[in-house]
Order: sequence, then C-alpha cells, then structure tokens
Amino acid sequence: MGEWHGGVLAGFDLETTGTEPREARIVTAAVVEVAPDGEVLRRSLWLCDPGIAIPAQATAIHGISTERAAAEGRPAAEVAEEVARALAGLWSRGIPVVAYNASFDLTLLAAELHRHGLAPLGERAGLAGEETGPVVDPLTIDRAVDRYRRGKRTLEAACAEYGVELSAAHDAGADALAAVGVARAIAARHDRVAGLGARELHERQVGWYAHWARGFEEYLRRQGTPDAAIDPAWPLRALAPANG
Repeated sequence: MGEWHGGVLAGFDLETTGTEPREARIVTAAVVEVAPDGEVLRRSLWLCDPGIAIPAQATAIHGISTERAAAEGRPAAEVAEEVARALAGLWSRGIPVVAYNASFDLTLLAAELHRHGLAPLGERAGLAGEETGPVVDPLTIDRAVDRYRRGKRTLEAACAEYGVELSAAHDAGADALAAVGVARAIAARHDRVAGLGARELHERQVGWYAHWARGFEEYLRRQGTPDAAIDPAWPLRALAPANG
C-alpha cells in the first residue's frame, strides 16, 4: 500500500456531552478528507440532538447548548448511522482514518451504534474480523516516538509542538483537519513511523497504546490510587453491558 501518509488521509472528530465514551453522546461530528498537499477534498459535518441535556461544562468547551442541539440538530441515530457509513466507506477505499485519541471517539461512536441498534463498524467495513482500520492516532504515535517530552499531550499542545495550525479548538471540523496535519508532521520528523504501511502502523499502535496504558496505570497506583485501571484496548474499547 506504500507509506501511510503518502495518500489521502481522513480526519475524524467528535464533540460530545461528556468524557466517558461508553456513556457520552455525540453533539457534533466531522469527517474531513485531506490530500497529501493539505487540500481539503471533502468535509462532512453533523450537528446532533443527543437526546439528553448537554452539561454546561461540555457546552463551555464546544459551544453547543442543549437548546441549540434540540432545535437544529438531527436525531442521534441518523447521525451515528451516517458517520459510521462514512468511516466504513473510507476504509473500504483504503483510506486511513486519523483521530486524535482515537479510542475515545471510536468507542463513543460504537456505543452510539449499539445504543440505537445499528450495525457495528466492523460489519460495515467488511474487514474480515478487524473491527476498524486502518486508524492513525497522532496521540498514540507521539507518545511512542517522543516518550519523554514534558508537557501536555492535548491536540492544541501537539499542534504547537509540530507547527500545525489549529483554527478553532474544539470545533469538530477544525480538530479533524488539525489531527491530519499533526499526523503528517510526526511522519516528517520521525523516520521510525514514516516508512510504515497503514496496516503496519495500525498494528504498531495497538502495542504502543497497551504499553502506555500499563505504564500510566502503574503511575496512578504509585500516586495513591491503588484501584486505578486503564483500558489497554485500542482503537476500540469493549462496550459495557447495554443500559440505555
């Protein structure tokens, strides 16, 4: 397939009602296809009525209120279906999906699909047992290739580190585009990942994420949280039993 960053990449981002992916709901979503030269080839945006109140702290981050979502947003089941269809279509074309902190966004989407009785991602993409892929997670890659860099690992911090423009943080379209820029900038700086194919990079990230999760779990336990548990699964965490 060649180097993973040499062709079209598709950025994917969700803005949501909360920080627990199995429970939070989609508020906005974006899928942005980007050419190797940075040209945006296609931008798909969704505003969703999540069907629950959007907490004030979430509105403060992404700017979407419960009232606006209810008035202007589309039903959650329709949005989840269309986003899943878009991602599956990309994978069927061999286009990697770039998502910053992918295990959050993809797990949340998987939970929404399950909640509404819709087909899971793997069934749609026809991936012969693979649930998703290929996925490129700049956060997971950055932790692996620059493990000891101090400071935050947010998308904003990564954009600053790699010289990528972020026009409007916590806007799904802007974040999706910036994630692609960070991914390509990492490839330009780090030969360790630049020459990999998309599927090989996907598989490496599974191991990198699990290694980070074990280390972070041990750190939390040393800091006085003896029951800390960090899910090592990437890019999809197991869904909790259905509870609505």
